[in-house]
Amino acid sequence: MAVVHILEDDAERDFAALLARVRAGEEIVIEKEALPAVILRVAAEPRGRLLSESIALAEAHAKELGYEPVMDAEFAADLEEIIRNRRPRDTSAWD
Repeated sequence: MAVVHILEDDAERDFAALLARVRAGEEIVIEKEALPAVILRVAAEPRGRLLSESIALAEAHAKELGYEPVMDAEFAADLEEIIRNRRPRDTSAWD
């Protein structure tokens, strides 16, 4: 990853361009009075996959099988019980 150092005044002039450079893979160090003040870089890669990707994979799998998979009755019953017995999250420790 390329690291680019720029002055704060230059960053203010075209911040949108800086964001585009970061999205393209650069790390931008914004300096004020020759000292690093801010570092711009892409956030950590998201984990998992999008729901739309999961749906596309499921549809492709069904096409390969030649039929739509059906949920096992016991699994469905277990899942319904889990959903029925959910409790609100206790966030009191967060305060």
